Amino acid sequence: MRAFEISSPGAPDVLRLVDRPAPVAGAGELLIRVAASGVNRPDVLQRLGKYPAPAGASDIPGLEVAGYIVDGDRAELALAGLDIGTPVCALVAGGGYAEFCVAPIAQCLSVPDGWTLVDAASLPETFFTVWSNVFDRGALKAGETLLIQGGSSGIGVTAIQLAKSRGATVIVTAGTDEKCQACIALGADHAINYRTDDFEAQVMGLTQGRGVDVILDMVAGSYLGKEVNCLADDGRLVLIAVQGGVHAEVNAGAILRKRLTVTGSTLRARPVAFKAAIAKALRQEVWPLLSRKEVRPVVFRQFAVSGADGGTAAAAAHSVMESNAHIGKLVLNWESA
Repeated sequence: MRAFEISSPGAPDVLRLVDRPAPVAGAGELLIRVAASGVNRPDVLQRLGKYPAPAGASDIPGLEVAGYIVDGDRAELALAGLDIGTPVCALVAGGGYAEFCVAPIAQCLSVPDGWTLVDAASLPETFFTVWSNVFDRGALKAGETLLIQGGSSGIGVTAIQLAKSRGATVIVTAGTDEKCQACIALGADHAINYRTDDFEAQVMGLTQGRGVDVILDMVAGSYLGKEVNCLADDGRLVLIAVQGGVHAEVNAGAILRKRLTVTGSTLRARPVAFKAAIAKALRQEVWPLLSRKEVRPVVFRQFAVSGADGGTAAAAAHSVMESNAHIGKLVLNWESA
């Protein structure tokens, strides 16, 4: 099979299209002929040598795929209501940038009605992450206010739509006026250009000094102190990445006085049972919204692996990711000429 491997840590051009043996599905697993692979920020970190694959996972990057089941644990497939040839999307711990990928059956979801396999490949990583962190850890409820740092990212566009679908008010930050307008178009109530405005002052003004109930943060660093100030009483700060650095100065007294919860998580290395529980919740609560088109995938650009430039598709996708020019998701298309 063709696959993109990381030849050595470095710039996007270290991603090389090579021939690899196809993986074999084991107990509780299925094998997918991949039509499309989602591209995510953790893939970039892995390419740079800063986020190695968990023990037992493929060294091939890629955390989400969509395609057709070609083999697998027949008994478990039957229990899950799946069969050979069924189109699915899946969250994986690695191996997604390849023509074939093994996935735990419990981490697979049907392709939502009305969406393509490219659309479906953009769903698992961000939808699993947002559900786990905004609604499970952050406990966001109808009538509350959510602040999303990085509203135009893949995580951000998902969080906007899911939070609005569940009756929350949504404030986002983004780096350009164009990105702010895109977030508003997706349903955000307010968008703050963090390059031209102080998000702390803006948030406090928009909430009449009360603050927000939940913050989804991918930045950390100097943002943490300002975010503690932005939280309302009993507010929850959920940290999922540290793009701004791992060190921060915060007002611990404010955490005490306002009874704040500061929490964080990573998803990739969590056990299958944990991810299976998220998949079950998504199947029940979110997939019907996708089928009714009340929530939608947001694919900014797809990169064809077939054709003359296919060998550089992954590198091109990573270059766009690192430029921060995109709004929504980037996807590798293995079937497009």
